[in-house]
Amino acid sequence: MASNVSYPNTGSPVVTSIKSEAAKTSEELQELKNARITPSTTTTNGQPLTHYHSLLYSLLSWEQPRATAVSYASVITFIFAARYLPLLRWAFKFLYVSLGLTASVEIVGQVLFKQGITSSFRPRRYYTIPKETHEAILEDVSQLVDFFLIEFQRILFAENVVHTVAAFTAAFLGYLLIRFVPLWGLSVIAVTTVYIGPLVYISNREIIDEQIVQLQELVGAQANQLKDLAGERTSAATGLVKQYVDDYSHKAQEYIGRRSASPEMTKAPSAVQTPAQTIAKPVDSVPEPVIKTEDFPEAPKVEPIVQSVEEPTPVSHETEREPLLAA
Repeated sequence: MASNVSYPNTGSPVVTSIKSEAAKTSEELQELKNARITPSTTTTNGQPLTHYHSLLYSLLSWEQPRATAVSYASVITFIFAARYLPLLRWAFKFLYVSLGLTASVEIVGQVLFKQGITSSFRPRRYYTIPKETHEAILEDVSQLVDFFLIEFQRILFAENVVHTVAAFTAAFLGYLLIRFVPLWGLSVIAVTTVYIGPLVYISNREIIDEQIVQLQELVGAQANQLKDLAGERTSAATGLVKQYVDDYSHKAQEYIGRRSASPEMTKAPSAVQTPAQTIAKPVDSVPEPVIKTEDFPEAPKVEPIVQSVEEPTPVSHETEREPLLAA
């Protein structure tokens, strides 16, 4: 008789789902790693981009959603760990525990066995980083620095106005929030915005693009209106200045005409000697004096006689006292 024996199912749905998700996540992480290629597109001035442009575009555009979610969770976890966990203290603790343990084992071995235990595990050649790895790391760091420099300049010089406006908004909000929000909180907000912002745009691309087009048309219309108004103001100011210049030029010509027609200005040229006339005169000629010697009277040849003036006779005191009338 055949016995119907049921064996327990070793693969539960939960374990199977976890293994499947882990395999898919590993595949997407590998695809994300393979996305590190230099893109064929260039900047507006023809400068080539770095492989970090394609990597971050693939990461933030959620082309591999599991890989992007894992990277976002990793960054947020690191921020909270740096905020709430004493990571630096743990690092020092690990160092002093490991060094103390190796030193103790080495001393005990030297005392008991006359041979060091830790030194017996010493490798024949200490580990070093190969030169190829050094060059690869330095090249990667150089590409990362170039990525940030290129993107900053593209935003600064408005290669894409939308990106420049978005960066301005983020910088202004950061300036306002830094007064109230701590640095770790501001970091969480920035990372969340960087990861979630593109996802929101991808999910509502049609609506957002339509609003952006309408905003660009509105800004263009306002710019054209301001340009036309500035042109009208400029033409009016130019006409007014030209009118004032013509008036003053006409008045200046009339004034010059009246001055040239006056008799003083007519006689003036005859009284003024030209340089040619001045040069034509001989140097030795002496100009004739205007006042001549004949104009003065002749001096008398006989000396005049001076007549003496008689002095008055003095009056005596008796004569002064004599009355003028007889009594």
